[in-house]
Amino acid sequence: MSPDPKTFFAPQAWVQGAWAKDVLLTVAANGAWQSVQPGATAQEAAGATRLPGPVLPGLVNAHSHAFQRAMAGLTERRSAGAHASDDFWSWRDRMYSAANRITPDQLEAIATQLYAELLAGGYTQVCDFHYLHNDVSGAAYADPAEMSLALVRAAQRTGIGLTLLPTLYMRSGFKATGLREDQRRFSSTPESVMRTVDQIQRQTQGDARINVGVAVHSLRAASPAALHELTAAAKEAGLPVHIHIAEQTQEVDDCLEHTGQRPIEWLLNNAGVDARWNLVHATHATPAELQGVQGSGAAIVICPATEANLGDGVFDLPAYAAAGGRWSIGSDSHVTRSWPEELRLLEYSQRFTLRQRNIAARVLGHESSAAGLFEAALAGGFPATGQMQAGLAPGHRADFVTLDMASPALLGVPAGHALDALVFSSPGAALGEVYVAGERVAAHGQATGSARGGVLQPRLMQGFVRAMQELWSAGR
Repeated sequence: MSPDPKTFFAPQAWVQGAWAKDVLLTVAANGAWQSVQPGATAQEAAGATRLPGPVLPGLVNAHSHAFQRAMAGLTERRSAGAHASDDFWSWRDRMYSAANRITPDQLEAIATQLYAELLAGGYTQVCDFHYLHNDVSGAAYADPAEMSLALVRAAQRTGIGLTLLPTLYMRSGFKATGLREDQRRFSSTPESVMRTVDQIQRQTQGDARINVGVAVHSLRAASPAALHELTAAAKEAGLPVHIHIAEQTQEVDDCLEHTGQRPIEWLLNNAGVDARWNLVHATHATPAELQGVQGSGAAIVICPATEANLGDGVFDLPAYAAAGGRWSIGSDSHVTRSWPEELRLLEYSQRFTLRQRNIAARVLGHESSAAGLFEAALAGGFPATGQMQAGLAPGHRADFVTLDMASPALLGVPAGHALDALVFSSPGAALGEVYVAGERVAAHGQATGSARGGVLQPRLMQGFVRAMQELWSAGR
């Protein structure tokens, strides 16, 4: 980081939930906002770098499985057999076939391409829910953090922020005592997860872009004792906690059969859920459960594109909004890598279900659906990462994007409607520049990295293509 503050001038910027004019933005030496001053005079803005378009804060992508980027577009053919059906569970079997092939070098190449795409899609931080711990045979690597470090290197190369979430995964189902053969790569314990946390913290000390949390894959994947052991250690260390929950109706039915309670109900009653917790999906939640989540202080991570792609169902946004619940968004399996697409699909799923328009505007208390969705997703970034990342405000990390008002989706749009058009006008609007911690890391859809060594994207693409060819070569 530069030892001296940097200053930027934005003719238009999103400050405290609305567009503000003539905004002078100052970045402190630690990469956080030092000051945000709307209505700056020309004299005050003298010497500041003038930004090329309207400025929005960067958003947190609160749920990612980086390796699944290698599957995007490759699971869209029906299963063989006259009586075969396609659902989440058949997709999961295909996912395992990819998970059990990927090497550390391939994971790094895939994650680096993915993280560059996420930057181009307006995300400036990604929470990677990481459970590929072991080698392809299921044995531990000589360095148990080998796969985790591949993700760290990918993030550092592109300049995106990373919250790494090493994941507890110990059994294949509620009644199982261990993992299936095709899940051996996922094997971990509370102790091994915390060792990975400690190692990543040591190796990234001083990097403002990288931090850690923990994840529990799901209630079916960990015993109550193991869940309590890990989450107690996370609480002592002040780490965010993530868990998949109530994504599928079968999961709800299995939990009821085994525990007598629904998944979210059991979690709230037994796990000491608090404001550090992030419940991923929560697709099949009752209004009472959603009120309970809000009352606990926890947040929900909604992944609209993946939930649609997998046939999970539609999240009950009106009920959760009525409870005043916090939420963020994630791209999960990465069938799309753009937050405007995720927010658009979240709103459209509500419109399909309720046969009304502008649901988010109504239930979130905004005039604009896009503004309501954006503000909610922005506020949900803090509980997901455990870092100050919730907008253009002093003390928060200086992450932002500029809009290209000459792109087709925004061309000729009145300035006050730029966010509405960004979310609801297709094809997607182009972003001009992307900054993380005050450093430019992408421009015009191309990753540059934080080292300013020229356009990074072509080299990333070459590595990605090579990894894809190795993974999906004929006969495999």
